[in-house]
Amino acid sequence: MIYAMEFHSTIYEVAQDASQIASARFDPYYNHENSCTVDSLPDKCLLYVFSYIHQRDLGKIARTCKKWRLLAYNQQLWQVVSFRPEYNGLHVNSFENLIALINVRFAPSLRYIELPCELVTPPILHELSNKCPALRYMTLDFSNAMQLHDFNDLNSFPCNLKSLCICLSEVIFLEGFMRRIYSCLSSLQVLHLIGTFEQTSEGEEDVYEVVNIGKIKAHTPNLRVVNLYGITFIDDSHIELLTSNCIHLECLALNFCLRVKGASFKNLIMRCKKLKTLLLQHTGVEDVYMKSVAWETSQVHEVDLTSTELSAECLEHVLLRIPFFTYLALGHCEFFTDKILGEMVAAGKFRQLKAIDLSSTSGLSENAIYQFLQTHGSGLHGLVLSGKPKLTESFWLNVIAFLKNIRICVLGTANGWFLKLTTKVHIDQVIEAFAQNCPYMSRLEIQWDPDTIRFSDKSSKFIDHIRLRCPFLKSFTLSDGEYYEMVKSNFERADRVKVIRTTTFYQTSIISLVSCFNDLLFN
Repeated sequence: MIYAMEFHSTIYEVAQDASQIASARFDPYYNHENSCTVDSLPDKCLLYVFSYIHQRDLGKIARTCKKWRLLAYNQQLWQVVSFRPEYNGLHVNSFENLIALINVRFAPSLRYIELPCELVTPPILHELSNKCPALRYMTLDFSNAMQLHDFNDLNSFPCNLKSLCICLSEVIFLEGFMRRIYSCLSSLQVLHLIGTFEQTSEGEEDVYEVVNIGKIKAHTPNLRVVNLYGITFIDDSHIELLTSNCIHLECLALNFCLRVKGASFKNLIMRCKKLKTLLLQHTGVEDVYMKSVAWETSQVHEVDLTSTELSAECLEHVLLRIPFFTYLALGHCEFFTDKILGEMVAAGKFRQLKAIDLSSTSGLSENAIYQFLQTHGSGLHGLVLSGKPKLTESFWLNVIAFLKNIRICVLGTANGWFLKLTTKVHIDQVIEAFAQNCPYMSRLEIQWDPDTIRFSDKSSKFIDHIRLRCPFLKSFTLSDGEYYEMVKSNFERADRVKVIRTTTFYQTSIISLVSCFNDLLFN
């Protein structure tokens, strides 16, 4: 496959090539037969190259020549469009300009669109409904809205959507808008309602139900994936409403919905027989409700209980009754102990396990984790063992050999006085172990801070090894410091500029190994 980085020229280079081509055509001494320029590439190759260029830059590309203008405005390059500048999308000055773009640029082929609140107007929605028959994915962002448009004139809405994402506002009620589109939502398979958890301060007490979950569920009988992320008003009564009509539900994500206690889960498991993924990160689930669910009758095998406060008794009761696991996240669950892990291994719960997160689990010992990885490490594609200061260099040198098929791995302890290591970590040996044993590695994060890592001038040799022997490595994340700069410059010299990242701005997760990950993506 031809990689994008080999073809992805800068705008300056593209313009320079074009000017050389233009001048060459009028040069009597220029050898046209033996020339090999960008202009000599077939249209399909150029179109492939242009597909890696941001749509904001395609307008500049179009000024080069007539041929490139036709290619830059090819509808294949405008199937996915975002008009949210804060998420690296395009900016349009008015909805009239957007209507013109819909008609001229991408109407028949448009499959995905993101609209901010100011562009969610009846005329634009009418155009999308009438001119974009292929539209299947839509994001409507009301998160920064102060006032909605008048939707009394809204008579049509895209009715073949597969996925709809609505970013909610804290104070703007959407019922006036939703009332006009309920009848067009029957085709939906994926629904995202994104709340304002990240914007809410602890002192705020007023919580408004800005969207009617009961009416949404009545018009969406075909939902497979529901993602309710960080919505402050969502509680078990809303989950109860969803389960009464969404019998095809396969994935339910309630991450950061603090009011969810688990009282609705008994009926959820009873009614939604196809449910296989349940993501409950940082929810308020309680022991009494979790223990009352008939987990042994469910099809659930992908579970996230990160940052929940379930007791050891509850964790044992729940995890040993679920038939098996392919994905399990228990980060920051302090009551998950050696005893529970041993019982799960003995009961065969991990025979099909592909990914596990055991970060910051203070109840797990080094020996228990070692024995677990010795038995099940070869089948793992994802492993997170960060935040455990006792797992140092010697531990990892012994267990990396078990991780033959690992794709994503997070290790080390981030800087903090309560987790500070007393010994240095010889990073070269750890890197060499990954290079020798993990050829399929795609994402690696090492959280040890610069004061903990020990390296030398010869470290570049080991960095070369992991770069060459792990060809699928897309992301290598390190704490910002001297070693980070060394690794970064090594990869940049090999034209792999975007691989090395810093823990200051990037965090590696195994969530991409969930079966419905593509449907869970938003923003």
